[in-house]
Amino acid sequence: MADAVPSSVLALSGSVTLDTLDEVRALLCGAETVSHVDLSAVTALDTAGAWLLLGHQGMRIEAAAPAQDLLLRTVEAAMPPPRKFEQREARLQPGDVLADVGARVAGFISTSAQGIGFTGLIVARLAMTLVRPRRLRLTALVHHMQDVGLNAVPIVALMGFLIGVVLAFQGATQLRQFGAEVFVVDLIAVSILRELGILLTAIIVAGRSASAFTAAIGSMKMREEIDAMRVLGLDPIELLVLPRLLALVILLPVLGFVANLAGLVGGGLMAWFELGISPSQFRTQLLANVGASQAMVGLSKAPVFAVIIALVGCQQGFLVKGDAESLGMRTSRSVVIAVFLVIVVDALFSVFFGLSGV
Repeated sequence: MADAVPSSVLALSGSVTLDTLDEVRALLCGAETVSHVDLSAVTALDTAGAWLLLGHQGMRIEAAAPAQDLLLRTVEAAMPPPRKFEQREARLQPGDVLADVGARVAGFISTSAQGIGFTGLIVARLAMTLVRPRRLRLTALVHHMQDVGLNAVPIVALMGFLIGVVLAFQGATQLRQFGAEVFVVDLIAVSILRELGILLTAIIVAGRSASAFTAAIGSMKMREEIDAMRVLGLDPIELLVLPRLLALVILLPVLGFVANLAGLVGGGLMAWFELGISPSQFRTQLLANVGASQAMVGLSKAPVFAVIIALVGCQQGFLVKGDAESLGMRTSRSVVIAVFLVIVVDALFSVFFGLSGV
C-alpha cells in the first residue's frame, strides 16, 4: 500500500477505494511529516478515496494519472469550503441588550395586537350566533361542557378540600396565640369564598383546558383540517372556538362553587379536629358573620376567567405552524399566558372591590 521513499513523500500503491479506505486512512494519519502523496503506483481510485486524500489538508498530491486527476478535481470542486470560526468576545455589548429588549417589546406588542384582533373576531361571531341561534353546534357544546366541566370536578374538589384543610390548620396555629380560635371560621370562609376558591379553580382549568384547546386546534392546523373547513365554507371560529368558550363560561362558575363547598368542608373538618369547633358551631359562625355576598364576589369573576382561558387557548392553537415543535411551544405558552392573565385580572378585581367597599 505504501513504498519507502523520502520521509516527506508518501507513495501509495494498489487500490485507494472504499474497500481499502481504513488502511489508507491509517497510513495518512500516521504520516505526520509527510507533505506529498505520490499516486504514480495507484491502480484504482474512486470517489471515497479521492475524498479521503483531499480531506488531509497540507498534503500535495503528485503523479496522478489523467483520469485520477480529473476525479480529484471533480471531488474537490464538490467539497464544501472549510469553515472559518471567528472568535467572538464573551463580553455582552450594550447594543445586544438594547436589541434584546426591543425584540421583546415588539413581540409583546405584536402578541397583544393579535389577541385584541382575535377577541374582536370572537365577539363578532358571537353576535352573529346570538342573532341566529341555530348556527351554534349544541352537540359540540355539550361535549366540551363534559370535557372541561364534569371531568374536572374531582381534581377541583380535591384542591378545594386541601386548601380548606391548610387554611384551617395555619389559621388555628396563629389565632390560638391570641385566644381567637373561633375566628378561624371567618378566615376560612372569606379566603375561600372571595379569593382562593375561584382563583385556584381558574388556574387548574387554565392548565388543564387551555393546553387541551391549543393542542386540539393546533393538531387540526397541522393536518390542514382548518383549511379544509374554510374550503367547504365552514367557519372554524363557530365550529371550534364558540363551543369551547361557551362551555367554559357556563361551567367555570359551577366548578368554582364546587371548590368553595369542598374548601368549607375541609376547613370545617380541620377546625373540628384541631380546635374542637363542631360542625354545628362552624355553620352558625359561618352564617352569622359571612354573608352570601362574599361568595358572589368570588363567583362573579368566573365568567371573566373563563373568557380569558378560552381565548388564549384557542388563539395559540390557531398560531401553531406545521411542525410538532411549534405545537409544543404554543401549548406551553397558552398555559403560561392564561395563568398570568388570570392572576393579573384577579388582582385588578381585588383592587376594584376593595375601592368599591364590596
